[in-house]
Amino acid sequence: MKENKLHIHWYPGHIAKAERKLKEQLSLVDAVIEVIDARLPLSSSYTNITGLLGDKPRLILLNKSDLTERTEIKSWVRVLEEKYKSPVLLCDAKNSKDLNIIIKKAIELSEPRIQAIMKKGLLRRPARVMVVGMPNVGKSSIINKLTKSSKTKIGAKAGVTRQQQWVRINPQLELLDTPGIIPMRQDDQQAAKKLAFVNSISENAYSNEPVAQELLEMLDEKYSSEVREYYGIEDAEMSIENIALKRNWLISGGAPDITRTAAYILRDFREGKIGKFILDDMEA
Repeated sequence: MKENKLHIHWYPGHIAKAERKLKEQLSLVDAVIEVIDARLPLSSSYTNITGLLGDKPRLILLNKSDLTERTEIKSWVRVLEEKYKSPVLLCDAKNSKDLNIIIKKAIELSEPRIQAIMKKGLLRRPARVMVVGMPNVGKSSIINKLTKSSKTKIGAKAGVTRQQQWVRINPQLELLDTPGIIPMRQDDQQAAKKLAFVNSISENAYSNEPVAQELLEMLDEKYSSEVREYYGIEDAEMSIENIALKRNWLISGGAPDITRTAAYILRDFREGKIGKFILDDMEA
């Protein structure tokens, strides 16, 4: 394997601001839906999620599960439910079969707080839920799925700023449609690199070429037969250069076109063309 020269950078100032915003919004809701990229069941969950949410009930959605192998991701559901003591559901943006299950579970998790409010003499109200998650894990697709049948804005509530609008999903559930964005504070560079693989980090933080090469090396370790068959590489080193040569992607002078090939490798992986993979390993 080549010397590791890839390093992912992020900015603490933005992190602190995002955390403050998230905590402000948490006081407005009964429960939280955390969206995780199913290809990174551990790395795409914010490391301090439990500390941020406190005792707020959480539903974990493994989104983009259609990009993973079914049996393997179902094993991850059991692992995460045990790890976080929270319900875990599979979902993807391509179908709405899971929609009613998500709504039902969100309402169920909100019920204890609603009951507590009613014991104080207040009338029952709909459950209020917020969607959180790292960039590009699919928060928007989840919100769009939940709001597809109802886009009725119900405006500001007491103690809620004017910018924070609510959407009524049905008479029992309201969604805060400005979802809290959990920032990326990843001291673990391995996790940060995996987030770059799935495009969950700003492209300003890295270059395609080293990211694509490290992705190839990881796939060659975990899913060697699939990645080698897809690119037609048998016994040679799994490298950007060799893939470029195999596809005859050359620049003037006959050198391999590294820039073009790296972009295609990342696209192939992110769109699930190479295969259905999970890059995290289950903890021992």
